[in-house]
Amino acid sequence: MARSVNVWKSVDKLTIFLYVVLVFLGWISIYAASYDYDQASIFDFAERSGKQLVWIGLSFILASAIMLIDSRMFEIYAYMIYIAFMLLLVFTFIVADEVKGSRSWLTITDSIRLQPAEFAKFATALAIAKMFNGYNFKFTKPANFFKVVGLVLLPMLLIVMQQETGSALVYLSFIFMMYREGMTGLVLFGGICAILYFVLGIKFSADMWMGAPLGESIVLIIICAVLVGMIYFFAENRLVARNLSIGYIVAAVVTAILIACGIEVPMLYVLLGIVALSLIYLLVVYFMTFSSRILVAIAVTIVSVVFLFSCNMVFSKLQPHQRTRIEVLLGMKEDLRAAGYNVNQSKIAIGSGGFWGKGFLNGTQTKLKYVPEQDTDFIFCTIGEEEGFWGACLVLGLFTALILRIMVIAERQPRPFGRVYAYSVLGIFFFHLFINIGMVIGLCPVIGIPLPFFSYGGSSLWGFTILLFILLRIDASRSEHF
Repeated sequence: MARSVNVWKSVDKLTIFLYVVLVFLGWISIYAASYDYDQASIFDFAERSGKQLVWIGLSFILASAIMLIDSRMFEIYAYMIYIAFMLLLVFTFIVADEVKGSRSWLTITDSIRLQPAEFAKFATALAIAKMFNGYNFKFTKPANFFKVVGLVLLPMLLIVMQQETGSALVYLSFIFMMYREGMTGLVLFGGICAILYFVLGIKFSADMWMGAPLGESIVLIIICAVLVGMIYFFAENRLVARNLSIGYIVAAVVTAILIACGIEVPMLYVLLGIVALSLIYLLVVYFMTFSSRILVAIAVTIVSVVFLFSCNMVFSKLQPHQRTRIEVLLGMKEDLRAAGYNVNQSKIAIGSGGFWGKGFLNGTQTKLKYVPEQDTDFIFCTIGEEEGFWGACLVLGLFTALILRIMVIAERQPRPFGRVYAYSVLGIFFFHLFINIGMVIGLCPVIGIPLPFFSYGGSSLWGFTILLFILLRIDASRSEHF
C-alpha cells in the first residue's frame, strides 16, 4: 500500500541548493561572456543575459511542476515518453532547417528554437530505468544487455542523422550506469583500448617503419601485449601467457637478426603473422580446455585487428571540419586560424587569467570577442579569464559536489528504477562536464556540447533541469511502498 509523503519536506535540499547556485553563476557568466562595453544592465532582455533570465524563470516553474507529479507516472509512462521523443527526433530531421550544418533545431518563433536531442536524454534514461525495474530482469543476460544497448543506440543514430555528432556522443555516458549495474569491466577496458588504437593508428598513419605504417605497427604490438595480459589475468592461464611471451621474444630476436644482416623485413606482414599464429595457438588451447575466457581473448584480439584497419576508413568518412579538429588535437596539423582557432584563443584567455583573474567584466580576450561561442560551448574560458584559477576551481568544486550528491541519491534508492535513472543522470552530467572543459583547454576535440547550467540556451537549461528534478521527485518518494 502506498504511503504518501510531503514532497517538499523529503526533497534533497542540498541538490536544489547546488542547482540554484550553478544556475545563478551560469547566468552571471553569460552576462560576462556576452557583455559589450555599452551594455548597461544584466536585465536587458534584448541581450542574452536577459533572455537567459527568462529561461531560468521558466526552468524554476518547470522544476516545481515536476515536483508536483506523482513519481509513479514517470515509470508508468516511461516507454511512451521514450517513443514520443524518438518520433520527435525523426520529425525534427525531416522538417528542421539547417543551422550551422545540423538539422537538430525546431523553430517555434523567429527568436525561439528548441533542440529535441537535449530532452531525449531524460526520455532514454527513464526507458532504461523501467527496463531494469522489470520482474526478474538480469542485465548480465546477453539478450537483456542488447535490449539496453538498443535503447541507447536508437537516439544516437537519429541524432547523428541530424548531423549533431556531439549530442549523439553524450549517450555514451550511459556506460557508467551499465558498469554500476553489473556490466563486465571488459567493455570499459575495450573502450579505452579502442581510443588508444584509434589515436595511435591515426596519429602515426603517415609515418613509415620498416616499410609499414608506424601507427599500425605500434597498435599490433600493443594488441599482442594486451592478449598476453588477458590470458594471464583474465583467463588465469599463466602457462599459455608464458608461452606466448616466449614466442614474441623469439620472433623479435629473429626479426632483429634479419634486419642486422641487411635482409628486408615486411614488418606489417610479420606482425600480422605473429597475431595469426597466436590465435591459432589459442584455438588449440581452447579445444583442449574449453575455457570460455580463452575464447573471449581470441574474440577481443580479432575485433581489435579489424577495428585497427577500419580506423582510417572511418576517419576518411568524417566531415572535413571534424577530421581537421582531430588532426589539430593530435598535433598532426597546426591550424591556429581555422579549426584550432577556438581552442587556441580559449587557452590564451584561461592562461591570461592567472590565479586571481582579471576581474569581473575585465577580460580582454572575451570582451574583444576573440573566442567564438564564448557564451555557449566555450563559456568556461570566461570564468578562467575573469575569475582565474580560484574561480575555475570553485565551479569545478560545485559540479563535483553535485555529482557526488547524485551518487549518494542513487545508492539510497530502494528500487532499481530510481538507482538506474540516478546513475544515468550522473553519467550525463559527468560526460558534459568532462568533455566541455576538456575541449576548452585543448584535451578533447571540439564536438560542441554545452556546460550544464552555464552555457546559454533554453534547450540545454531545460534539459538538465528536467533530468535533475525528475530524479529529485523520484528520490523524494523513496520511502513510499508500492
